[in-house]
Amino acid sequence: MKSLTILVQKALEESSAWCHTSAAMDVKTIHGRVEDEGVSFLTITLPNFGKDLEKGLDQGFVDRSLFQGFSWKGGLPRFLGGFLDPIFDRSTGRLLPHPSIEAIHAVRQITLMCGKVELECAEWRVKSAFDKYVATEEEVKEADKNFHSDRKDQFGRIASLLFGKVLSKVDSDIYYGRIVPKHGSGSTADRIKGNQKYEQTIWTDRLEEYFPSGEYLTSSWGLFLDNSDQFTYLSPGAEIPAKVISVPKTLKTPRLIAMEPTAMQYAQQGLMESIVNAIEEDDISRQLISWKSQTPNQELASKGSSDGTLATLDLSEASDRVSNQHVRHLLRNHSHFAGAVDACRSRKADVDGHGVLRLAKFASMGSALCFPFEAIVFCTVLFIGIENELGRPVTMRDIKSLIGKVRVYGDDIIIPVEYVSSAVSELEAFGFKVNTNKSFWTGKFRESCGKDYYDGHDVSIVRVRSLLPEQQKSVPEIISTVSLRNQMYYSGYWATVKWLDDIIERLIPFPYVLPTSPALGRWSFLGYESERFHPTLHKPLVKAAVVSTKLPKSNLEGYAALMKFFLKRGDLPIADRKHLEQAGRPVSVDIKHRWTSAI
Repeated sequence: MKSLTILVQKALEESSAWCHTSAAMDVKTIHGRVEDEGVSFLTITLPNFGKDLEKGLDQGFVDRSLFQGFSWKGGLPRFLGGFLDPIFDRSTGRLLPHPSIEAIHAVRQITLMCGKVELECAEWRVKSAFDKYVATEEEVKEADKNFHSDRKDQFGRIASLLFGKVLSKVDSDIYYGRIVPKHGSGSTADRIKGNQKYEQTIWTDRLEEYFPSGEYLTSSWGLFLDNSDQFTYLSPGAEIPAKVISVPKTLKTPRLIAMEPTAMQYAQQGLMESIVNAIEEDDISRQLISWKSQTPNQELASKGSSDGTLATLDLSEASDRVSNQHVRHLLRNHSHFAGAVDACRSRKADVDGHGVLRLAKFASMGSALCFPFEAIVFCTVLFIGIENELGRPVTMRDIKSLIGKVRVYGDDIIIPVEYVSSAVSELEAFGFKVNTNKSFWTGKFRESCGKDYYDGHDVSIVRVRSLLPEQQKSVPEIISTVSLRNQMYYSGYWATVKWLDDIIERLIPFPYVLPTSPALGRWSFLGYESERFHPTLHKPLVKAAVVSTKLPKSNLEGYAALMKFFLKRGDLPIADRKHLEQAGRPVSVDIKHRWTSAI
């Protein structure tokens, strides 16, 4: 933990030079509080300080409701006072007419950089997260009771206007049997891994109607009929539930995801591909929601920070609050699509400490259909808010006029400021929770999809994702720290980078390479170094550490291997020549020292 403290100190001292202030007392405060409070000061308390800064920027002032746990002098905290003085008036706490962009960036970098370090939570925090998952379920059920007929009619009408062509296209794909299923590499609720998924013999009665096992489980109907006695069909009551698990996120809270049963995920992946393709082919939908790039959201956030016309909204527990009733009504006029979605949706989830629960939510994070449907639902509700603000039915002309002003990427939302109040009201009426700590529309600060802006200036920061490595066998930490070093370099923290270089060089060879190199190397504006050239390809080579992953053994042969071939996307062969011998998520990650390209 000491290395994280020194890292923050290095960034703080370098920032103080940029902002022409002294950080001596701030460094002393950090060391003292880490000694008293532990690493939580860096990962929880400091990030809360950074979030309070953002709130102050948004509302135009700070008061004693912010920066709690820190002593004050006048209208501002003493901690980081030399950085806060060029931002706020110390006597009143009011935002200055022209606050220092450098100071804003510095405070955010210092306070927020350790807020996303992946650490195991305390057991009570994990239990609390599972309890919250169950409590959210009850809130979704309550919200369903308020989904009255008049609200359903408005929801359905606007959804048809926005996404009617998309929904019809997918409906047609299902009717004509154009859905091609797909297996993922991740874990499943029934613990089937790797290539074993192509040998699955468990199906459900619900899936059979829209995804016939004779077409989806074997390479031919003849083979299926010859082996029909090997397949097991589960009735709805006997289906395997999704398994809700926790994975490390931050010291403050874990991330909960749901592992879907293999059969369900297999069908979900095929449906998701059809939905994504239909959206990308539609001129309207692809400009309102998308999965291919976060850049449009980031550019709109920058514009909103500059001219104040666009707001950025963020939703809490977004995926867990999309109700199955929302999706059912969304698809009410598309019977094949509705039936297929219902067939591959897990109706129950096994939640640690609470047993198997019947779900009111549509799907948890982990379902392949979670992300596309939440975006469609959120976008529809936004336009309900816009319609209510207009005081008349929204038209296609209205929708086209708002392209480039309304955009949804997951739970990151862009919307014109004049519609924020009505949109937030509708989102909450539908049972969603707007995260006011990460939603901005009144000041000049905006954030969306990992980028942050103030008055048109990029004030995004570099985040630490893991503890710093102390030995060569700390492979994930080495990989993460190399990435951190290179990001810090491009952010201009060169003194901090030099300190990180010393840590890395003690563990691995660390030559200068281009960002396109496979080596774990250091990036520089001055280019790369070359120790020798490849004898035939004439590429510059360096001796460096290269990431090496080991996939689990998973042999596949016979008709199951043929099935994997038929499910392959594209005309090119599978890149991994050993894909029939090993498959799945890596069981280990290592680094090997060898000659490799510097470019």
